[in-house]
Amino acid sequence: MFYTHLVTKTIAQRELRNDNARVIDEVVSGQTFLVTRNGVPVAELRPVQRPRRRFVPKVELQALTAAGPHLDAAMFRADLDRIVDPSL
Repeated sequence: MFYTHLVTKTIAQRELRNDNARVIDEVVSGQTFLVTRNGVPVAELRPVQRPRRRFVPKVELQALTAAGPHLDAAMFRADLDRIVDPSL
């Protein structure tokens, strides 16, 4: 799941306490909140950034490549030869 960061909303501590289920649902959807107490900012509530994967399983890579366009190796080479100067 990828989050689209929305503009930070400011909410009072009381609103967080009274509507915490709604606020958490919005955080899950990507919303960030600045929580205030007596009008003074005291906390930021935001989605956790998930780390990027470093490893893609072989099965997943095979599925992705199988779904992509088929390339004919001979036609691809012919296109390259036609475009690129072979003396390079």
